[in-house]
Amino acid sequence: MIKLDDIKYELMENYKDGFELDAVKEKFTDYFYDYDYILGDWSYGKLRLKGFCNRTNRKCNRINDIKYKDKYIKELCSYECRYFILKKID
Repeated sequence: MIKLDDIKYELMENYKDGFELDAVKEKFTDYFYDYDYILGDWSYGKLRLKGFCNRTNRKCNRINDIKYKDKYIKELCSYECRYFILKKID
């Protein structure tokens, strides 16, 4: 379990050891509160965070539907980059 701003998350994927707690804490803001998942990927030594939702989330649309995370990783992340996925725990 990981706690960010009093919200609990579970580390679902940690491809190539992409999860670094200190880096995530630096980037994490209240913007991510409404998302069910946070995907973090590394490109050129910098961490990027992207929020994703379950279909039941009112903020869910095609751009942030967790169903399309693999497409996002393939098309919008650096090839074979380190990444991780955090899932919000209710």
